[in-house]
Amino acid sequence: MSALFNFQSLLLVILLTICTCTFVKAQAPAILNKNKSGFLGLFWKAARIGERLSPYVSLACIAMAISILLE
Repeated sequence: MSALFNFQSLLLVILLTICTCTFVKAQAPAILNKNKSGFLGLFWKAARIGERLSPYVSLACIAMAISILLE
């Protein structure tokens, strides 16, 4: 089943995107800072979400890991 039709997989893809974009922005900020608008701006926004809501993103990642392990 595609990640678009399975809600748990969609949440996992969103969480991994947020975590990856935050890591890339921490390592090489010039990559994401030049693309603040357009389609690539979504990755900049995901990095901002990861920076500002990091405790909640971390808790969501832990909850997702536990739910996958219990399947």
